[in-house]
Amino acid sequence: MSTSDTFLAVFLGSKTSAKMAAWNALSEAERRTREQQGIAAWKAWVEKHQAAIVAMGGPLGKTKKVDSNGIADIANEMGAFTVVRAGSHEAAAKLFENHPHFAIFPGERVEVMPVLPIPGG
Repeated sequence: MSTSDTFLAVFLGSKTSAKMAAWNALSEAERRTREQQGIAAWKAWVEKHQAAIVAMGGPLGKTKKVDSNGIADIANEMGAFTVVRAGSHEAAAKLFENHPHFAIFPGERVEVMPVLPIPGG
């Protein structure tokens, strides 16, 4: 496969969303139970799609914005990333249907985009 078959999946969710508020409203015991279910489901997802995963990626930390005004701390919805290979953009997106990020955890969505070849590269 070429780089045109490589896709970046970005896991998104807002700390102020209704899903996150509902998650935070759970009892500690219920949240731990769901976390365990989510971790098990995520591991199962990785196992199922292992052949397509190029880089597991991982959680993303705090964001710094750099622009003409300098450097500033900001918040965004990006929480994690994974890199996959698939035959098409649609096929790559289908890998994330019902993903535990939003099916169990309070994440809102996964956005999948092609990694384009570098011109002249």
